[in-house]
Amino acid sequence: MSSLPVAAAPPAPQTLEKKPIKFSNLLLGAGLNMFEVTTLGQPLEVTKTTMAAHRGDSFASAIGRIWSRGGVLGFYQGLIPWAWIEASTKGAVLLFVASEAEYYARAAGGSEFVGGIAGGVAGGVAQAYATMGFCTCMKTVEITKTKMAASGQAAQGTWATFMEIYRREGIRGINRGVNAVAIRQMTNWGSRFGLSRLAEQGIRKVGGKNETEKLAAWEKILASSLGGGLSAWNQPIEVIRVEMQSKKDDPNRPKKMTVGNTFKYIYDSNGIRGLYRGLAPRIGLGIWQTICMVAMGDMAKTYVERITGEKVTAKH
Repeated sequence: MSSLPVAAAPPAPQTLEKKPIKFSNLLLGAGLNMFEVTTLGQPLEVTKTTMAAHRGDSFASAIGRIWSRGGVLGFYQGLIPWAWIEASTKGAVLLFVASEAEYYARAAGGSEFVGGIAGGVAGGVAQAYATMGFCTCMKTVEITKTKMAASGQAAQGTWATFMEIYRREGIRGINRGVNAVAIRQMTNWGSRFGLSRLAEQGIRKVGGKNETEKLAAWEKILASSLGGGLSAWNQPIEVIRVEMQSKKDDPNRPKKMTVGNTFKYIYDSNGIRGLYRGLAPRIGLGIWQTICMVAMGDMAKTYVERITGEKVTAKH
């Protein structure tokens, strides 16, 4: 009597683990962000902001405008302390909040793509309201203040500018444009995390790799670059943010700027192209951030593990 074939047991479902937030992860994120912004990050940020604020400028004329403000140092306006504060804190805020949100979204039955978007959205909003609102505002103020320079006066120092805004407008003045920053970060990180996850899945399928196999460094860079580059679709929000925070003189600007009336002002003044000014340096910034966080991440992990004695588990 022949025996009946025994059906193969279904594969055990993959258990979802909640990854702990370690000091070593936070140190690594802060260190890589500080390196990124201090090298090419801030020059690209200054160029992007200048083009978004002066929407009639070409890329070349924006470079000339920045150079005229102080040569090479003109490309590093707003670096100390605002960009350093932002760089050293935003990674920690993002890691804490995005990790929690992604875990709960996956635990509720969401796919890796949905979990990535949920983590990015929550982390981006937390970044904006925790530190990025006042940091981006002060960076933009320093980059776009032109009235004193045009009249031949010495430009105000960093803290003098900060205190003048605080005395005149209070906390709301320091955080001007924070809602636009939140929308940008929410859509930016939601897109970047989600699209990077999709790109990784595509690369695994093409390369015949399963979920447990590690991607090569170039594959990680390619996935992150695709996610970062495609997430620049929300550039109009970035241009709105810059306009709301800038200190350029224009009597036609709305007195009380909101996201809505700022969008209308930019569209009426410069059309649809005006809403996408600064797109090229922003894509370049995304690529540089990817190189720093992915290509240099493994080397940095080794040093951080030596310093802290902890195994670094952060994903880059």
